[in-house]
Amino acid sequence: MEYFLIVHIITGMICIIVGALAARARKRKGKHTLLGEVYHGSYVLVFITAVVMSIWNWNESAYLFYIALFSYGLALIGYLARKRMWKNWMRLHIGGMLGSYIGIITATIVVNIEKVPVLNELPVLLFWFLPTIIGTPMIARVTKKYVRTKKRKLPTAS
Repeated sequence: MEYFLIVHIITGMICIIVGALAARARKRKGKHTLLGEVYHGSYVLVFITAVVMSIWNWNESAYLFYIALFSYGLALIGYLARKRMWKNWMRLHIGGMLGSYIGIITATIVVNIEKVPVLNELPVLLFWFLPTIIGTPMIARVTKKYVRTKKRKLPTAS
């Protein structure tokens, strides 16, 4: 079990660091793509270790199972949307990848907040929602920046 925890922590840290770097990198093949591959590969390991550990300690950490399932689901959608060039792939890619990043930040905070003086006195529910409250407008802003929307022509009066 300790091995899974070590792998989980290391790959989780990789996701947090590499995810931030990928988000900041220029959106083209090269650095952004490489960082995205590392992010996704690390997220696979975070997902697997979270599922194993949550099943192993179901009574104490069933919530990890659900966070892992939902967050990795977003990462997978974001990853595959770009790889397979699905319709609206850019919107799916941005929402999936940034949504999965919010998920891993949320999980990291929720699991560790009890160890942080002063913050551990605040309601834990705050830390469940704060990353989403902060991250959702960021997703909207990034989507608006990169996703072209078709302007509909209004009918003209004759």
